[in-house]
Amino acid sequence: MTTSAAELFDLSGRVALVTGGSRGLGRQMALAFARAGADLVIASRKLPACQATAAEIVALGRQALPVACHVGDWQQIEALVEAAYERFGRVDVLVNNAGMSPLYPSLAEVSEALWDKVLGVNLKGPFRLSALVGARMAAGQGGCIINVSSVAAVRPSPMEAPYAAAKAGLNALTIAFAQAFGPRVRVNAIMAGPFATDIASAWDPALVASFERTAALHRVGRPEEIVGTALYLASAASSYTTGAIVRVDGGQP
Repeated sequence: MTTSAAELFDLSGRVALVTGGSRGLGRQMALAFARAGADLVIASRKLPACQATAAEIVALGRQALPVACHVGDWQQIEALVEAAYERFGRVDVLVNNAGMSPLYPSLAEVSEALWDKVLGVNLKGPFRLSALVGARMAAGQGGCIINVSSVAAVRPSPMEAPYAAAKAGLNALTIAFAQAFGPRVRVNAIMAGPFATDIASAWDPALVASFERTAALHRVGRPEEIVGTALYLASAASSYTTGAIVRVDGGQP
């Protein structure tokens, strides 16, 4: 049977939950899903930012639920899941995109609080959210989970060690959850390289120059360039893809 490209990437009737969905890569993915026909749950720590992105989605003709949620807090995660299912009755696509990587003076000066915060947002939260939503997907009509990882997971630097460790763990969870919830739920990861989001404004110019020098494409990514991979993994186009960790990094060595 031949399926058109439009049908393969169509998300009509689907509900997607995107953490960190109010800005950066999360916002780009949420808007792309809406344009493909999905309704959205937008979650991040700041409700006004969620509401602003939700308004953009409503303007595209889709429904959107903004929810304030700190994904490092399991009680808030449970409330987020309940809010999503109460509003829409289902979640078909979960994107664990929320992340953080605060600066620190040296490895010896990484505090326990900083370590716990970084691991909480980047690893503990996605674990719990995937466990709760993935179990409902597996017991229902299926779905897919997309984890947003980082090339730091496989090429860590000393100045992002906690973040890199968390993202390496997220890669491991991707494979484990794919096995746990298959065949009804597909679980994949986007291992992202440097993208010119608002967070990038704090980067050291020397670091940016290094990215541009070493990448095969000789530049950092534009936020909208995450969309193609996200749509592929969220849709029927990737129906035989699970447990995969897809690099989107401009060809970093």
